[in-house]
Amino acid sequence: MTNDSLVEVKVRPPTAYPIKAHAPAGGAGVAEVGTASIAIDTVWGRPPSGQPGPAELLATAFAACLLKNLARCRDLLGFQYDDADVEVTIRRQDQPPKFTEVSYTLTITTDEPARRVELVHTNLRKFGTVYNTLAAVCDVDGEIVAHPRSQP
Repeated sequence: MTNDSLVEVKVRPPTAYPIKAHAPAGGAGVAEVGTASIAIDTVWGRPPSGQPGPAELLATAFAACLLKNLARCRDLLGFQYDDADVEVTIRRQDQPPKFTEVSYTLTITTDEPARRVELVHTNLRKFGTVYNTLAAVCDVDGEIVAHPRSQP
Protein backbone atom coordinates (compact mmCIF):
# COMPACT_ATOMS: atom_id res chain seq x y z
CA MET A 1 0.00 0.00 0.00
CA THR A 2 1.32 3.40 -0.89
CA ASN A 3 0.74 6.68 0.87
CA ASP A 4 -1.29 7.73 -2.17
CA SER A 5 -4.04 5.29 -1.16
CA LEU A 6 -4.51 6.74 2.32
CA VAL A 7 -7.49 9.01 2.88
CA GLU A 8 -7.06 11.84 5.31
CA VAL A 9 -9.95 12.16 7.73
CA LYS A 10 -10.37 15.55 9.34
CA VAL A 11 -11.56 15.38 12.91
CA ARG A 12 -13.02 18.51 14.41
CA PRO A 13 -11.73 19.42 17.82
CA PRO A 14 -14.29 19.44 20.62
CA THR A 15 -16.42 22.58 20.86
CA ALA A 16 -15.60 24.74 23.87
CA TYR A 17 -18.17 26.57 26.01
CA PRO A 18 -16.32 29.05 28.22
CA ILE A 19 -18.04 30.75 31.15
CA LYS A 20 -16.75 32.82 34.03
CA ALA A 21 -18.02 32.76 37.58
CA HIS A 22 -17.11 34.74 40.70
CA ALA A 23 -18.07 34.62 44.36
CA PRO A 24 -16.60 36.63 47.21
CA ALA A 25 -15.87 34.59 50.35
CA GLY A 26 -19.20 34.02 52.11
CA GLY A 27 -21.14 35.90 49.44
CA ALA A 28 -23.41 35.18 46.54
CA GLY A 29 -21.93 34.19 43.21
CA VAL A 30 -22.57 35.21 39.66
CA ALA A 31 -21.84 33.40 36.41
CA GLU A 32 -21.20 35.23 33.15
CA VAL A 33 -22.59 33.08 30.35
CA GLY A 34 -22.50 34.60 26.90
CA THR A 35 -24.16 37.99 27.33
CA ALA A 36 -26.14 36.92 30.42
CA SER A 37 -25.33 37.18 34.10
CA ILE A 38 -26.83 34.46 36.27
CA ALA A 39 -26.89 34.78 40.05
CA ILE A 40 -25.85 31.47 41.60
CA ASP A 41 -26.06 30.08 45.12
CA THR A 42 -22.47 29.54 46.26
CA VAL A 43 -22.91 30.01 50.01
CA TRP A 44 -22.36 26.99 52.25
CA GLY A 45 -23.90 26.33 55.66
CA ARG A 46 -26.83 28.74 55.39
CA PRO A 47 -30.39 28.33 54.15
CA PRO A 48 -30.74 28.33 50.35
CA SER A 49 -30.62 31.81 48.84
CA GLY A 50 -33.31 31.17 46.28
CA GLN A 51 -30.74 31.39 43.48
CA PRO A 52 -29.95 28.24 41.49
CA GLY A 53 -27.17 26.09 42.86
CA PRO A 54 -25.11 23.47 41.05
CA ALA A 55 -27.87 20.81 40.99
CA GLU A 56 -30.48 23.23 39.64
CA LEU A 57 -28.06 24.49 37.02
CA LEU A 58 -27.36 20.92 35.91
CA ALA A 59 -31.10 20.21 35.69
CA THR A 60 -31.50 23.46 33.73
CA ALA A 61 -28.77 22.39 31.30
CA PHE A 62 -30.60 19.09 30.82
CA ALA A 63 -33.90 20.91 30.13
CA ALA A 64 -32.19 23.26 27.68
CA CYS A 65 -30.65 20.24 25.92
CA LEU A 66 -34.09 18.67 25.42
CA LEU A 67 -35.63 21.93 24.16
CA LYS A 68 -32.74 22.74 21.84
CA ASN A 69 -32.79 19.26 20.35
CA LEU A 70 -36.56 19.50 19.90
CA ALA A 71 -35.93 22.64 17.83
CA ARG A 72 -33.29 20.65 15.91
CA CYS A 73 -35.92 18.01 15.12
CA ARG A 74 -38.23 20.74 13.85
CA ASP A 75 -35.59 21.90 11.40
CA LEU A 76 -34.13 18.52 10.36
CA LEU A 77 -37.22 16.29 10.47
CA GLY A 78 -39.93 18.88 9.81
CA PHE A 79 -41.53 18.05 13.16
CA GLN A 80 -44.24 20.63 13.79
CA TYR A 81 -45.09 21.84 17.29
CA ASP A 82 -46.39 25.07 18.75
CA ASP A 83 -44.67 25.08 22.12
CA ALA A 84 -42.93 22.89 24.64
CA ASP A 85 -42.60 22.74 28.40
CA VAL A 86 -40.26 20.48 30.31
CA GLU A 87 -40.14 19.52 33.97
CA VAL A 88 -36.92 17.94 35.24
CA THR A 89 -36.15 16.39 38.59
CA ILE A 90 -32.58 15.48 39.41
CA ARG A 91 -31.77 13.34 42.45
CA ARG A 92 -28.53 13.08 44.34
CA GLN A 93 -27.17 11.03 47.19
CA ASP A 94 -24.77 12.10 49.90
CA GLN A 95 -22.51 9.04 50.27
CA PRO A 96 -20.73 8.97 47.96
CA PRO A 97 -21.85 12.33 46.61
CA LYS A 98 -23.26 11.87 43.14
CA PHE A 99 -26.37 12.28 41.06
CA THR A 100 -28.36 9.07 40.83
CA GLU A 101 -31.33 9.88 38.62
CA VAL A 102 -32.75 12.38 36.18
CA SER A 103 -36.44 12.21 35.34
CA TYR A 104 -38.36 14.45 32.98
CA THR A 105 -41.67 15.13 31.32
CA LEU A 106 -41.59 17.03 28.04
CA THR A 107 -45.02 18.36 27.10
CA ILE A 108 -45.56 19.57 23.56
CA THR A 109 -48.49 20.98 21.61
CA THR A 110 -48.58 19.23 18.25
CA ASP A 111 -50.83 17.48 15.77
CA GLU A 112 -48.01 15.12 14.72
CA PRO A 113 -48.93 11.41 14.84
CA ALA A 114 -47.78 9.32 17.82
CA ARG A 115 -45.11 7.51 15.75
CA ARG A 116 -43.48 10.87 14.88
CA VAL A 117 -43.61 11.97 18.52
CA GLU A 118 -41.82 8.74 19.49
CA LEU A 119 -39.28 9.26 16.68
CA VAL A 120 -38.52 12.71 18.11
CA HIS A 121 -38.16 11.22 21.59
CA THR A 122 -35.70 8.66 20.20
CA ASN A 123 -33.71 11.48 18.60
CA LEU A 124 -33.65 13.49 21.84
CA ARG A 125 -32.22 10.48 23.66
CA LYS A 126 -29.73 9.66 20.91
CA PHE A 127 -28.36 13.09 20.00
CA GLY A 128 -28.54 15.16 23.19
CA THR A 129 -25.06 15.95 24.48
CA VAL A 130 -26.11 16.78 28.04
CA TYR A 131 -28.62 13.93 27.93
CA ASN A 132 -25.98 11.37 26.93
CA THR A 133 -23.41 12.73 29.38
CA LEU A 134 -25.79 12.30 32.30
CA ALA A 135 -27.12 8.96 31.00
CA ALA A 136 -23.54 7.65 31.11
CA VAL A 137 -23.34 8.21 34.87
CA CYS A 138 -26.88 7.89 36.22
CA ASP A 139 -30.37 6.71 35.32
CA VAL A 140 -32.22 9.01 32.92
CA ASP A 141 -35.89 8.35 32.34
CA GLY A 142 -38.64 10.46 30.89
CA GLU A 143 -41.58 10.85 28.61
CA ILE A 144 -43.07 13.12 25.98
CA VAL A 145 -46.71 14.07 26.42
CA ALA A 146 -48.30 15.42 23.24
CA HIS A 147 -51.40 17.60 23.39
CA PRO A 148 -53.32 18.40 20.20
CA ARG A 149 -53.46 21.95 18.93
CA SER A 150 -56.60 23.87 19.83
CA GLN A 151 -59.10 24.17 17.03
CA PRO A 152 -59.74 27.82 16.03
